[in-house]
Amino acid sequence: MKNKFFVIVIVLLSTLTISNYAQSIYEPRDLSKVKSSLKDMGTMWTFDDVPLDYFEKEYGFRPSKDWIKDVQMSALSFGGGCTAAFISVDGLIMTNHHCGRNTLPALSPKGEDYLRDGYYAKTMEEEIKIPNLFVDQLVMIEDVTKIVLEAMNSGKDDNEKVKMRNDKVKELEEKYSKENGLRCRVIQLYNGGKYSLYGYKRYDDLRLVMAPDFQIASTGWDWDNFTYPRYELDFMFFRAYVNDKPVKVEHFFKWSKNGAKEGEPIFVIGNPGRTQRLYSYAQLEFLRDKNYKYTLLTQNESYKVYYELFQKHPERYTELLNMVMGIGNARKSFAGRYLALRDEYIMTKKKDFEKNLREKVNADPELKAKYGHVWSAIKNNLDELRKYVDETTAFTLNSRGGPVYYSIAEKVIKYAEQMKLAEDKRDADYKANKLSSTLNLISPEKIDEELQGKLVRAQANVVRGILGDDHPLVKKLYGNMKDDMTTELIMKNSSLTSKEKLDELLKKSPDEILNSDDPFIYFLRNTQDKLKEMRSKMTEINNTLTVLNQLLGEVAYHVYGDVIPPDATGTLRISDGRIEGYEYNGTVAPGKTTFYGIWDRWNSFGKKDYPWGLHPRWQKIPDGLDLSTPVGWASTNDIVGGNSGSSAININKEVVGLVHDGNLESLAGDFIFLPENNRTVATDSSGLIEALKYVYKTDRLVYELLNSKME
Repeated sequence: MKNKFFVIVIVLLSTLTISNYAQSIYEPRDLSKVKSSLKDMGTMWTFDDVPLDYFEKEYGFRPSKDWIKDVQMSALSFGGGCTAAFISVDGLIMTNHHCGRNTLPALSPKGEDYLRDGYYAKTMEEEIKIPNLFVDQLVMIEDVTKIVLEAMNSGKDDNEKVKMRNDKVKELEEKYSKENGLRCRVIQLYNGGKYSLYGYKRYDDLRLVMAPDFQIASTGWDWDNFTYPRYELDFMFFRAYVNDKPVKVEHFFKWSKNGAKEGEPIFVIGNPGRTQRLYSYAQLEFLRDKNYKYTLLTQNESYKVYYELFQKHPERYTELLNMVMGIGNARKSFAGRYLALRDEYIMTKKKDFEKNLREKVNADPELKAKYGHVWSAIKNNLDELRKYVDETTAFTLNSRGGPVYYSIAEKVIKYAEQMKLAEDKRDADYKANKLSSTLNLISPEKIDEELQGKLVRAQANVVRGILGDDHPLVKKLYGNMKDDMTTELIMKNSSLTSKEKLDELLKKSPDEILNSDDPFIYFLRNTQDKLKEMRSKMTEINNTLTVLNQLLGEVAYHVYGDVIPPDATGTLRISDGRIEGYEYNGTVAPGKTTFYGIWDRWNSFGKKDYPWGLHPRWQKIPDGLDLSTPVGWASTNDIVGGNSGSSAININKEVVGLVHDGNLESLAGDFIFLPENNRTVATDSSGLIEALKYVYKTDRLVYELLNSKME
């Protein structure tokens, strides 16, 4: 009894470390009392506006200019979409496995699979050069707000203002790139309330040092993606070379020998992709009702295509794996954000933020005269946009993942239109001397009919899902058929799905071809002209919205200044926080997870390969591995997509973790930051080292990490 009482006390005390803002299932929210806070705008600080006073008050730590500069230049943009960092003087780079795994199939020699099994360069000579991969280091930041706004405001109307702004941005980027030898970009902050010019140094000779096996880097696959508690080691190591030698760098993060403690300040240094926290309430409603709804529909249908193929064709494991994981990641990301837009609590807070800002604007005659119209103008333009968005989305073909038959149909239509012209009026490829070869190129030599059939189904389901059963196009092409029955109908009625049928079609007159009931030709002939008209109208509306959003950002920056950070823009930020558990699903998530969980998940799901399987090297617990070592953690840092591969450091600029994503609740971070349950999820530095020592036995790499240099 005494021991039981002791356990209860410990559990109760441990819950006190959870955020005071946590929402309990036992205390339903009263929406009438919900208020917004400037904290809702998060903590993604730019490096030219690090909030020193706030850091000192919150953490008792005031970083120096040298500290800030060193941290800024230790971090990297990886491959244009993720984050990385230098972690040794000899150019060693760390990022996530999921950021670099797409390079592994091409690097694998015949008979080996680096994606499935991993890779380790035991010597420097074995480090593999990777074509077309690069990292960018931010070395310069300059405020160019005045220059850009002066150019923009010289425009006579919204279309011209957008053009003048874009022209000035291009001019500045070219001028500074030429003068500094850097890759320069003008970054729009606060929706255009501020413009900064960023200059990057590029390293484009990168070599693979170490990649773990896929399974441990993506434990739980898309089921565990954007969740917590988590048990995975999502890491990868590269090295930058210059003149065929490892680069010597001045700025890099050292490795923490002790990892992070719960409650101590930690900083995530990375490149968060995009957030939309300054958007008006009407814009969030539009995203909820249209954009995100349709994007999720499209992602769902695409995922089904490749997951079905992956399940059916184990012999194509590596080929299909990246598709399944890539689409699955995007699908879950949009699902989480769409869920947030349908959350009454979140939307109530966003409405209250807008109300407070509008009250401040209306209370100031000068601000009211310049900005008072912005919100109603945004809503009016969005109402106009709603007239076109459904058909525009449904009529737009997926250039990367759509059925190949639409490409064939475009060529057939072009052929028929050219054949209606006199010989001397035709394009060169359609004149008699080249016509035969042009016709031979209309259809690819090989078509994966199984894949294309599933893509046809996906596209039909998207069109039906957006336009509804009663739309004339849906009735004409699909009738009452759905899912695989739609595919059968379309493939049966098409003249483009076999060489024999295509040859017969091409023998017909141009008018017979153009007026064909072939579903792919019919779709293009009855949508693309209208699509062009609608896009033209939408471009004008979106240009007006761009100008209105600029004004919205200007007034928010005028009222709040840099007390709130700007929305994420895919550029370098520093976010502060602490490792901290949280309440979820009626229970409590720990601040840290341990190696015990890896084998627990494997055993709990019957040791199956998917999705919590273990590579053979992991199936036996290695001698020397302490299972109580933390393998992952969750923190209150503010991140979004693009932060993948970010280093989490302590005040000594030591790596304590490697960020790979957030929990499901963090996906609301596209619109709002809620510290009560928004968590960054990372691989723990101490767990990563233990794995390298006892599982992968990468002595050379371990030495470099712990000593910040090669032997």
